Amino acid sequence: MFWDVICYIVFPLLVWNFIRDEIGDYYAMLLSSVPGIIYTIIRFYYIRSLQFFGIFMLANLVLSTLVDVMSGSAINLLWNRVYFAIGIGVFFLGTMLVKRPVALLFALDIMEMQGQRRESLKKIFYQKKVLLVFQAITFVFVFREGLFAAWKAWLIKEYGVEAFDQALVLRQVLSWVLTGVTVIGYLYVGKILQDQSNKPVDPPAST
Repeated sequence: MFWDVICYIVFPLLVWNFIRDEIGDYYAMLLSSVPGIIYTIIRFYYIRSLQFFGIFMLANLVLSTLVDVMSGSAINLLWNRVYFAIGIGVFFLGTMLVKRPVALLFALDIMEMQGQRRESLKKIFYQKKVLLVFQAITFVFVFREGLFAAWKAWLIKEYGVEAFDQALVLRQVLSWVLTGVTVIGYLYVGKILQDQSNKPVDPPAST
């Protein structure tokens, strides 16, 4: 969380409040995103996975950076981030509709990297009760993106480009709060996995 605060709140706010007058609103917004980009690349390097989680992280970085660079102006950048959040939310919702929620796919990849067998995990994760938990966790992701997009759109309409710093803090606070909610779901799944592993094996029937 420390580096999240530095890369996504402290550095962007410093750039916005102390450098924007020299380089302009748009370039200040672009510069403020550089630490977050570097931080994401470093995280991807340590994961070194081209499973769904790694691909999603990399694709999200590339697409969001392209959206920012191609925006052309500060106000367009802010609005494009609103549209991007809506797009991510729709993507998450789509994974729920096809019964392959991103929360489940993330968990599969992360636990496989920790040495768990993917096929064994899938048999448990796609059980009706467990799948429902992953659907609920994914819905929290959808809710986060939708709430952020709606709130940020309101801020832009009210304050214009001055909404930038407020939106930064808003997104991180929302992420931290709702991450706490999703952790509860993942802990519940972990308990189910532990219960499954502790089940006694029935002895073979005698002949």
